Amino acid sequence: MSTEVTNKEILRGGQFLVKETDCEDVFTLEDLNEEQKMMRESTQEFVDREIWSHWERFEKKDYAYTEQCMRNAGELGLLGIAVPEAYGGLGMGFVSTMLVCDYISGATGSFSTAFGAHTGIGTMPITLYGTEEQKQKYVPKLASGEWFGAYCLTEPGAGSDANSGKTKAVLSDDGKYYSISGQKMWISNAGFCSLFIVFARIEDDKNITGFIVENNPENGITLGDEEKKLGIHSSSTRQVFFNETKVPVENMLSERGNGFKIAMNALNVGRIKLAAACLDAQRRVIGEASKYANERIQFKTPIINFGAIKAKIADMATNCYVGESACYRAAKNIEDRIAIRESEGNSHQEAELKGVEEYAIECSILKVAVSEHCQETTDEGIQIFGGMGFSADTPMESAWRDTRIARIYEGTNEINRMLAVGMLVKKAMKGHVDLLGPATAVGEELMGIPSFDAPDFSALFAEEKDLIQRLKKVFLMVAGSAVQKFGADLENHQQLMMAASDILIEIYMAESTVLRTEKNAKRFGDDAQSIQIAMSKLNLYNAVEKVIQKGKEAIVSFAEGDEQRMMLMGLKRFTKYTNYPNVVALRTQIADKVAADNGYTFD
Repeated sequence: MSTEVTNKEILRGGQFLVKETDCEDVFTLEDLNEEQKMMRESTQEFVDREIWSHWERFEKKDYAYTEQCMRNAGELGLLGIAVPEAYGGLGMGFVSTMLVCDYISGATGSFSTAFGAHTGIGTMPITLYGTEEQKQKYVPKLASGEWFGAYCLTEPGAGSDANSGKTKAVLSDDGKYYSISGQKMWISNAGFCSLFIVFARIEDDKNITGFIVENNPENGITLGDEEKKLGIHSSSTRQVFFNETKVPVENMLSERGNGFKIAMNALNVGRIKLAAACLDAQRRVIGEASKYANERIQFKTPIINFGAIKAKIADMATNCYVGESACYRAAKNIEDRIAIRESEGNSHQEAELKGVEEYAIECSILKVAVSEHCQETTDEGIQIFGGMGFSADTPMESAWRDTRIARIYEGTNEINRMLAVGMLVKKAMKGHVDLLGPATAVGEELMGIPSFDAPDFSALFAEEKDLIQRLKKVFLMVAGSAVQKFGADLENHQQLMMAASDILIEIYMAESTVLRTEKNAKRFGDDAQSIQIAMSKLNLYNAVEKVIQKGKEAIVSFAEGDEQRMMLMGLKRFTKYTNYPNVVALRTQIADKVAADNGYTFD
């Protein structure tokens, strides 16, 4: 275990809500080591050379070019970043795998989907759950790009309810193989993959089972036509039909009935990686939009000089900065947790599984927040381009279409919102996160007389950090009262859970951003971080406004009479600024920097 890990407290998943984090204990993009910076640079060069400069080919459904780019990425080692060295990969840490996923995914959603499906759900289940024989046989080919992987979970009647699949696996009389029959849909990479990770039910088992199935058309495997999709045009997406496909018993993945667990853990990793995959897309859209706004003359001036455009540019840049801050904070938490588990004697497989599972709440938060930021950014990109943004001759239109799938991938954002709150409550029930104590303290505070002392907010972010602590009290007040009122039936009150989740999301994203900027201001100076300080303040202002809205929505939905009045008073108290930021000035400051740099330069 590294000294860095042992010298700081690593919060468990969800504990950010009830424990303070020191800015020195968060990882930021500015903490990348030289090896990681070189990896980022080589990834950017590959994307600019082979993907960004040919984005039109991806819009024309050039599936062969997507496959060729994947093979080229394999030759550069980019498909094996997360694969252990023993199986032909580079064996890099979780932060490095996030970094490559981030910077390789921004040019087009078609390649991003192919890359994510292959390196994540197409390869990872074998590296994390496979036997030694399975890993030796398949993983080196997947890491090099000789073979490509796909993941067959979704069925016509089994989407969000993944464990309800009807695909069957029947053991042969001699016990040597299973015959798999069923239909899978929305299978990314189906058109050029070499193997499938397939989930099927054996007899009447409660849970599905995973299998490694080689793609052999002569073994009862047929593919549907390429799907006609809104976006990701050159991502091969097909239905896959299995008709008594014979799979050797030794190709069962993990244990019988363990498929649902494999699927859920794969989704946890997929969620945080999807968030990372939305970051460089935002950077590139901001770059194109700012260049266009600098060049586009209307009323004898570049349109970037207009306040309405500055507001858009500032919000786009701020959302990207916020996403970076939270993604890399969580990635390092996962990497550190993996290191701790390995030091305690866990295998790499077990350490990585448990390390990611620990932060499943954060993974869901990031998936929702960053995918929605990306959609907002591409939408505003089109708006800045005006009529040209609506034209398929500019990359704005395709970026907007491609990013729409991110809110559906890896569990819809609605599912992930409810998961975040549901998993937090379960962690509290197990004693992993103490919500009861802090929630009780908030209730007592509401009954007491508020302090009228003038706080000292002279230090950088003093008021912002105080506000974030109070936003946490809003969540504890709302969620605590809701759990007390509904108990286990809370999951049936989905609109209430969605509102609570939005509060939780805003807290994590805002805190991550302030901590990143505070850390960098301490080492680089306030002046060097003036724009980042402005983005942190602007984001928190927006977060507070959303918490007010969602907090009120939640409170009036389940509380009445005196309880409702007291909670609404608490909401007002906990979201009150002493010194409101000048939002227009902050946006102008941010936008002017982006305009001067002709793009996003904060990573």
